[in-house]
Amino acid sequence: MAAVYAAHMSYPGNPDSLDARSRSLLRSLIAQYIADGQPVGSRTLAKSSGLDLSPATIRNIMADLEDAGLVAAPHTSAGRVPTAQGYRVFVDSLLEMRPLGEPQVEQLRRELPTGAATPALLGSASALLSEITRFVGVVSVPRHDEFPFRHIDFVALDANRLLVILVFTDGQVQNRVIETQHVYSPSELEQTANYLNSNFAGLRLEEIRTRLLREMREEGARLNRLLSTAVEVAQQAFQSPADNDMLVSGQTNLMGVHELSEVDRLRDLFDAFQRKRDLLQLLDRCSRADGVRLFIGEESGFAALGGYSLVTAPYGVGNRVLGVLGVIGPTRMAYERVIPVVATTAQLISGALNRSATPP
Repeated sequence: MAAVYAAHMSYPGNPDSLDARSRSLLRSLIAQYIADGQPVGSRTLAKSSGLDLSPATIRNIMADLEDAGLVAAPHTSAGRVPTAQGYRVFVDSLLEMRPLGEPQVEQLRRELPTGAATPALLGSASALLSEITRFVGVVSVPRHDEFPFRHIDFVALDANRLLVILVFTDGQVQNRVIETQHVYSPSELEQTANYLNSNFAGLRLEEIRTRLLREMREEGARLNRLLSTAVEVAQQAFQSPADNDMLVSGQTNLMGVHELSEVDRLRDLFDAFQRKRDLLQLLDRCSRADGVRLFIGEESGFAALGGYSLVTAPYGVGNRVLGVLGVIGPTRMAYERVIPVVATTAQLISGALNRSATPP
């Protein structure tokens, strides 16, 4: 699995400058802390690291790691816990990442609905990510105009209002009510629908609008009635929606995580889920990166995520990115398990969308 991680760490040095003992102890400390959530003392490290070091030597190395900003000592314990910078070094240079095995991939594939329209597919992906990781699953939803349209029909509601029924290649059906300047007969509406279906099926909405306007300019004074009707209805029927949306599943999972149980911290994040705008902007940034992207704690620059980690991967059709899916959880998460799940789910969603976008 090819994975690319965000490089926003402010670690005051090169992780490669850590000697072998320091790297091994940092790896053991973080692995132990992820497993049980308790500050890790030198005696525990002496047993778990497999190194033949005295507790005094381990304490000295831990003090050096603390000075480097990679671990911290809570005031209630003599043990250490990793910092966001420590997690960054752990993920980037100490963690061995392995792709999911074929049985796990097949299980994910079975959980995603076959042949479903995009909203159902993405909703299932959000819920599945939450169910598997026990954290929060998030998916940014692409606008309708990101998909080619397959078919259009018009229904006259009254003199100047039309119901436009748009069917997209991914199975979505959208109904829009538009108002026209002219009154069109049923036969004109049928001819216009046939013209659009015959000449523009398989194109995205913006491409259709651009091509119709170009044809209108080329026709000039010879603009015929059919093209004139097509241009007028397409101007409104093919307008792009205003904003993307975001699907969120499993918010309450975070309430059971000990280190995230502070009410104020959870309230800030839940408020962000409701507002969506800031999170959508962050996911949009992730969509411009290749592969998996990981923000740990304050790396995201988003205050509500200060005590959390966000793992994302883009999905799309062909070479075009349509959105991002991911997981929000505590910084103390099993990254070696969550990252491959996010990456594989994105690949499976992309595969499903590519199949639905291909004409039968």
